[in-house]
Amino acid sequence: MTELAERLRWLRGGAAPVRYTARTIAALTANPGCARRGLLDAAGVDKKALADRLGHPARFGQSRFAITRTLGFEARLKADGYAELLAAVALDGARVVTVELTIDIAGEPAALEPDLVLLRAAGRLHVVQVKSFAVVDGQAPGDKVAAAARQAAVHVLALRRLGHDTSHEVYLVCPENFSNAPVANLVDVRRELGVLERQLARLTRVSDLAEGLPDGATAEEAVERVPARYAPECLAACELAFYCRQEARCAGETDTLGRSVRDAVGGVATVAEVRALAAGGASAEHPEIAELLATARTLRAEATS
Repeated sequence: MTELAERLRWLRGGAAPVRYTARTIAALTANPGCARRGLLDAAGVDKKALADRLGHPARFGQSRFAITRTLGFEARLKADGYAELLAAVALDGARVVTVELTIDIAGEPAALEPDLVLLRAAGRLHVVQVKSFAVVDGQAPGDKVAAAARQAAVHVLALRRLGHDTSHEVYLVCPENFSNAPVANLVDVRRELGVLERQLARLTRVSDLAEGLPDGATAEEAVERVPARYAPECLAACELAFYCRQEARCAGETDTLGRSVRDAVGGVATVAEVRALAAGGASAEHPEIAELLATARTLRAEATS
């Protein structure tokens, strides 16, 4: 076992690693600056259990009704050799195949949990993303379709990096209207593929993230030592979000106000510093931002006086 592998094993307390899924990789690459999540995901730490131990349990996830609906829909699609799914996709000569997926994440090979259906037709692979949200009168929730496209792009990229000829058009299979009958729609994920490749390239190498940890460091110790990059969007995508939000609030970080605000203040780290600059404080590091903030405060005062 390598030194890095041993460090990652310590982080998860010797437990079996939680494997990457397309969902976790999509969430990780949506916030590539979060070193904390990058390290914990690479180690396969159960972040939900860790959040419970830290006293800030995750508050998102599917309801029992949604889980039951999902399992029922997936079981229906798998019946009779995926007969209904193949009929919905209507791809000539298609057959279901199995491929072991791995993808490089921050410099380390990672096994990818196979939460998809793959079809081979005319020598080419086609990704089928099965989701339990309904397509009603030909329309599906835009945010859910976008999330499904990002997850499907992870599978397409992994397959292509393994040398498989894989279509950039994926099949999104959902229940139609208020029944459990499947309907398939093609989704082009070329834009998502481009974003995913750029974000994966921005991730800090796992070996660099783990380098500063002492021997035998636990996940709790890693949370204390490795910085997070909190944003409100994390609340819907990361089990540690409530812990990181509390941490960011206590530090007065501008990240808690959202990425648009953080970007608008040019990377100034804390609300206290923003207020000081707006009040006329000097800044060798952010002179232009200081000037803009002071001007904004003056304009606001004039508009409200």
